Amino acid sequence: MKLSERISAVQNRSEASAGTAVLDRPAAAEPVRPAVPTADAHLPAQPAVAPSTQDAGAQQVPTAPGVDVFAAMKLRAATSLFERMGARFNDAAVTEQELRSTAKEELTRIIDAEQVPLTPEERTRLVRDVADDVLGYGPLQRLLDDSAVTEIMVNRMDQIYVERGGRLTLTDYRFSSEDHLRKVIERIVSRVGRRIDESSPLVDARLEDGSRVNAVIPPLAVGGSSLTVRKFSKVPLTVRNLIDFGTLTPEMAELLNACVKAKLNIIVSGGTGTGKTTLLNVLSSFLPADERIVTIEDAVELQIQQQHVVRLESRPPNTEGKGEVTIRELLRNSLRMRPDRIVVGEVRGGESLDMLQAMNTGHDGSLSTVHSNSPRDAVARLETLVLMAGMDLPLRAIREQIASAVNLIVQISRMRDGSRRITHVTEVQGMEGDIVTLQDAFVFDYSAGVDAQGRFLGKPVATGIRPRFIDRFEDLGIHVSPAVFAGPLTGTETQGRH
Repeated sequence: MKLSERISAVQNRSEASAGTAVLDRPAAAEPVRPAVPTADAHLPAQPAVAPSTQDAGAQQVPTAPGVDVFAAMKLRAATSLFERMGARFNDAAVTEQELRSTAKEELTRIIDAEQVPLTPEERTRLVRDVADDVLGYGPLQRLLDDSAVTEIMVNRMDQIYVERGGRLTLTDYRFSSEDHLRKVIERIVSRVGRRIDESSPLVDARLEDGSRVNAVIPPLAVGGSSLTVRKFSKVPLTVRNLIDFGTLTPEMAELLNACVKAKLNIIVSGGTGTGKTTLLNVLSSFLPADERIVTIEDAVELQIQQQHVVRLESRPPNTEGKGEVTIRELLRNSLRMRPDRIVVGEVRGGESLDMLQAMNTGHDGSLSTVHSNSPRDAVARLETLVLMAGMDLPLRAIREQIASAVNLIVQISRMRDGSRRITHVTEVQGMEGDIVTLQDAFVFDYSAGVDAQGRFLGKPVATGIRPRFIDRFEDLGIHVSPAVFAGPLTGTETQGRH
């Protein structure tokens, strides 16, 4: 017997009570209320049929009777769960694991009370769906649990895109309403002490696993609330993973390992979504375990594996516009914390000047990222960011600071096939006149072409030019194999000097 036939016997009795339970429930006073979804809250969107002649602007969405009945049962179970648990949802003394365990026990009792015969698979699905809607992030929960999904983009409540393998695809999941989407956004931001409302309609936040979240609500988001989640792997990627992905080569990994251990100041440069933070995590894995590391970020994302780590996070202003703590203030404060290494998640303002000064005054081995499309652009962007500090410095003085502070620029790019590759490993050699001189040690070989699937066949290859900082390695007893710099390119590709 189908599920719809088994449930139809109790549908008439329960539908009315489910509707009145929602209408009659008094408004809750707690700040974050678990979202009780409507009947289609967790259902994949059905393909739309052609508009009717009577209403050309409306699309009719056909749904199977069995699916509708199952959704109605989910609604009743979610409503009953909220009524039974009440204030326990916002009890700070109850951990998330304890709350979920208690909720599943209550859900089991609620489903038993429905007196509808369900198979074990149907019962498991029902409990999971209701728990996701009430305790988790609704239709996003499945996507968050999917390890193949690297980014989730909610354009509006009924349009959710994901990125898998570097490719964007439209999913069949949707929120039941704009209100349901808003409740999920509020649940996310409230857990990290942030807020979002009409007076502050955009926010950066993070999930428990460090995944980055950005949310924008009306009136800024004209078509409805927008939510973007950049997922981080639960198991941090290693240098071996990046080699297997083709992001870098074993020779490049050996050089970068030596550069970190030799306390060279390294800037990871790249565009949005190229994997700068992931690469910064891998570089940080080379840091010695006996050094004190201070990380500074807008929203905590780095997954530093060492034990001696102090993690600092900036704070936005409160409702009165006070209490803001910027990256620049945290960077200045970190200098008094006796750091061996300072890792700045990203420089995007006046803190660039403070970072360069720290690199030039004994805090060698610092790491950071910057948005740019090439090593030369990275230098120009750092110049611009230093000017944002409000100091009336001549351009030559800024360039001298950059040339003296930064030793290495690692450029990572997202190719048109969706893969992330390191395209340049560039040494900052110093100044010639008023120009910061750069020299490529590795560049990506585009001449290898692409395969039948459009994937690049090339890899980063050595230019054959030995960086000047190799002499520093020898003084510190750090050995780099001569084979790392073997295999010079030919033609115009050997022109690494900018």
